Amino acid sequence: MNDLETFMLEKFGISKKVLDFCLEQEKAIASSFAEIDRITEYNQYKVLAAMQKNRLSDVHFAATTGYGYNDLGRDTLEEIYADVFEAESALVRPQLISGTHALTVALAGNLRPGDELLSPVGAPYDTLQGVIGIRPEDGSLAEYGITYRQVDLIGEDQFDYEGIRNAMNDKTKLVTIQRSKGYEWRKSFTVEEIGQLISFIKSIKPDVICMVDNCYGEFVETIEPSQVGADLVVGSLIKNPGGGLAPIGGYIVGKKEYVEHAANRLTAPGLGKEVGATLGVTPSLIQGLFQAPQVVNGSLKTALFAAKVYDALGFGVLPTPQEKRADIVQLIRFGAADKMISFCKGIQKAAPVDSYVVPEPWDMPGYDVPVIMAAGAFVQGSSIELSADGPIKPPYNVYMQGGLSWHHGKIGILVSLQTMVDDGVITL
Repeated sequence: MNDLETFMLEKFGISKKVLDFCLEQEKAIASSFAEIDRITEYNQYKVLAAMQKNRLSDVHFAATTGYGYNDLGRDTLEEIYADVFEAESALVRPQLISGTHALTVALAGNLRPGDELLSPVGAPYDTLQGVIGIRPEDGSLAEYGITYRQVDLIGEDQFDYEGIRNAMNDKTKLVTIQRSKGYEWRKSFTVEEIGQLISFIKSIKPDVICMVDNCYGEFVETIEPSQVGADLVVGSLIKNPGGGLAPIGGYIVGKKEYVEHAANRLTAPGLGKEVGATLGVTPSLIQGLFQAPQVVNGSLKTALFAAKVYDALGFGVLPTPQEKRADIVQLIRFGAADKMISFCKGIQKAAPVDSYVVPEPWDMPGYDVPVIMAAGAFVQGSSIELSADGPIKPPYNVYMQGGLSWHHGKIGILVSLQTMVDDGVITL
């Protein structure tokens, strides 16, 4: 055995058979890795240029407390985000605790009683269903007289343009487009596809607000939805744009009017973006954004590697190793609960944090069936760090994402496969 094989066996229990199989798959996707590197280089320069344009300085790293008036770091960070996304304005705050919260603030800030919200891409992610009122929850938009309508996709990935045309009416105020697949077996949408959908919607009703849930999609391509007509783009800082350093936060970028409406809902009418202390987290948010393209690079390579390994083993994967990627999420269809659970055990076992913990399905708030989650993360719930989760129900799909570095993602996939072999649920 060579040094790598010996180390893998001694430290992680990876057999030569598993290692050889996975290294063979890695060689087959070398050209795809090169394309990921090209996109990363472009995005790294884009972030750098935005920081230089806004004259970022160490004075912007100072903490504020209380009301947070005249927070130079906060305001500069928001200018940087606006430039990176080529948007008029940005709201980037630690007070936005998650992607769902950021979406809630954007929706509640821009919808009024009597308005209608339309989703042209089928049902939104589970947690947002409670926000809208699809699943009754206290304080939902439905309780404030905001109605909802959706148009399902045709098959796994086709927009129902005629259905969208028929669903839009005088009450349609805002259209929400979820870029990532959520807990669905469908492809995630590229920025180009989102732009085509927005153009169609605007041709029917030019004044409708088009909002994109951009979670998991930032820096996967060289352009963002705000560059193809989206009025609002929303995401979480403990996903892609936080670069693994942001301890909390979310962002809303887009047209100045709509961002200000969201800010008035986050703080209070009349206060908007002028208040909100940063309490010392600004350096992490800024440095996290700077590192984000490289971290997304590792996540994309990890997802592609997982797709190649598990596709070669005969499992359903989406996207396939040959398909263009629109986000960092890799879906694997295991077809059996024991295989799904064993895979997640392996991902947890490879984590830098809580590697000794064995994940088990549990009744997670916001979901209607038990969910298993493997996430040994430095930041709780951070899905830019290597993680895997899914609802325990047929066909037993796992949604894997993240990886702060490619090499950690690689060992995560190796350990996941070795765990499945050791558990006797798969044979090489």
